[in-house]
Amino acid sequence: MTTDIIEVNNFIVLIEQSNSDKEFVQRCEIDGDAVGFAFYGSGNVELEIKHNDQTKYLMNTTGLAISFFGNQKVGFAHKITPEKPLQSISIFAKLKTIQNLPQTEKEIFEKQLPELVNPNSHFVKGPTLFMTLEMQLAVQKVFNTTYTGNTRLLFLKSQINELLAHYFALLSSEKKTDLTEKDKEKLFQAKDIVSTNYSKPPTITELSKLIGLNSNKLKKNFKDLFGIPVYKFIHEERLNKAYELLCNSEKTVQETAWDVGYESLSSFSNAFQKKFGSRPNEVRKQFFSNKS
Repeated sequence: MTTDIIEVNNFIVLIEQSNSDKEFVQRCEIDGDAVGFAFYGSGNVELEIKHNDQTKYLMNTTGLAISFFGNQKVGFAHKITPEKPLQSISIFAKLKTIQNLPQTEKEIFEKQLPELVNPNSHFVKGPTLFMTLEMQLAVQKVFNTTYTGNTRLLFLKSQINELLAHYFALLSSEKKTDLTEKDKEKLFQAKDIVSTNYSKPPTITELSKLIGLNSNKLKKNFKDLFGIPVYKFIHEERLNKAYELLCNSEKTVQETAWDVGYESLSSFSNAFQKKFGSRPNEVRKQFFSNKS
C-alpha cells in the first residue's frame, strides 16, 4: 500500500494505490468538519462508510467520482483484495477553509454543493458521478507520472485542480432526471452486470430482460444517470481492466487484449493510448521496471 499526502490550496489530498497479494482493509477517518471528494481509477474496491451505528456500502467504484460531508464521527474503509486493487485520489476541504476561499471559488461550493457546505448530519452524501474521459485521464496521469521531487509535486497539484474543475463542470451540466429509486437500482444492477461481463457483455435486449427495464428506457436512463452510453461504459471497463492486468499479472499485451475482449492488437493499443496517454507495452514495461 502506498499513500502520498500533499496539500493543494489548503486542501489535503491522499493519493492511494495498492497491489496486495492478500485481502486487507484500509481505514480512514476525518479530522474535523470537511467536504470530501474521491476519484476512483482502475481497480474495483468496496467502500464502507460507518456513522451513527449505520453502515453503508459503495460497490463497483471504478470510474466513479463521489462527494460527501463528514467529520470525526464518520469512519471510512476500503476492502482491498488481489482481484480488486485500490487506486484512488481523495481530496478533503475543511469547512473553514472553504469559507476562506476567494469569493468566486467559494460560490462554486455553495451553489453546487449546498447540502455539504451546510450539513445537517455527521455524514451527508453528495452527488456521485461517472467520470468523463478527461477526468479518468487526469487520474491515470497522477499514477503514471515519472516526475520526482518538486516537479512531481507541481504536476500533482495541477492534476488535482483539473479534477476538481472537471467535477464541478460535470455537476453543473448534469441533466436533472426524474428516475425513481427502483429504476436507479435497476440501472446500477445493469452497471454491475456489464462490469462483470465486460469481455463478453450481453446485448441491450438481453440486459434489459435481466434487469426488467425496456431497451429504450435502459439506454436513455443509463446515459442520464452515469453520463455515458452503455457500450461506451463497457469500452471504458475493458480498458480499465486491461490496465490492471498489465500492472498486476504476467500476461503479455496480446493476452491482455484477448482477455478484455479485443481481437485486434492494434485497435486495443490505439484505444489504450487514447485513454491513458501511453501504449500498453509502455505501461507494462514501466510497472515491471519499478518492481525490479
